[in-house]
Amino acid sequence: MCTGACAKFIAVPLYVLALVSVICNIMLFFPDFKTKYASSDKDGNHMLTEEVKYMGGLIGGGIMVLIPAIHIHLTSAKGCCANRCGMFLSIGFAAAGVVGAIYSLSVAGLGMVNGPMCLYLKNDLIPTWGTPFANSSESYLSDMKTWETCQEPKNVVEFNVGLFSILLVAACLELILCLIQMVNGLFGCICGTCAGKEVRREASESFSVRRKLTRLLNLKIETMNVL
Repeated sequence: MCTGACAKFIAVPLYVLALVSVICNIMLFFPDFKTKYASSDKDGNHMLTEEVKYMGGLIGGGIMVLIPAIHIHLTSAKGCCANRCGMFLSIGFAAAGVVGAIYSLSVAGLGMVNGPMCLYLKNDLIPTWGTPFANSSESYLSDMKTWETCQEPKNVVEFNVGLFSILLVAACLELILCLIQMVNGLFGCICGTCAGKEVRREASESFSVRRKLTRLLNLKIETMNVL
């Protein structure tokens, strides 16, 4: 497989992963699929998980991966980017994608470790908004019974764990694909892309067709002269 075709196979999954990251990050702003928590947080009442507001999926796994994906895709098509220069630039774009993926991965990891912001009963049995699992000596992820600690939003632990897990997987895949493109871009910069070969092949085929037509025309003329 040539470097241009490889770039296409890298870019298409990156589009999907970037879209998934953006959707997951946006959904995290609406626990229990309600807008009141985001509205209250905007007014100064901390009701959203802090890591959600870092927008790792929206900025890191989304925008910072989507833009490189567009350029990487262009290197696989016939145009201004399907050359050694375009492949060289794709290394830089892929590096930006790596940074974005690492940022998304880090934020999602923190979100998983610290747990969600929720309403829970403190030791004095007073309902309080906070992160009850952040300073816990044991991981809440391995003990599902502790998830009942959060009283509001409903099922917020499952909600956060599910979406942050998707962000983690998406970020890992984005990181791998962008690293592969950095290597692919290096080979493309040194060896070139498929574009030049395709142009030469099409030119050769066109010349071959014209030569066959010329032979047929000459044969027809000779036949008419004989008659």
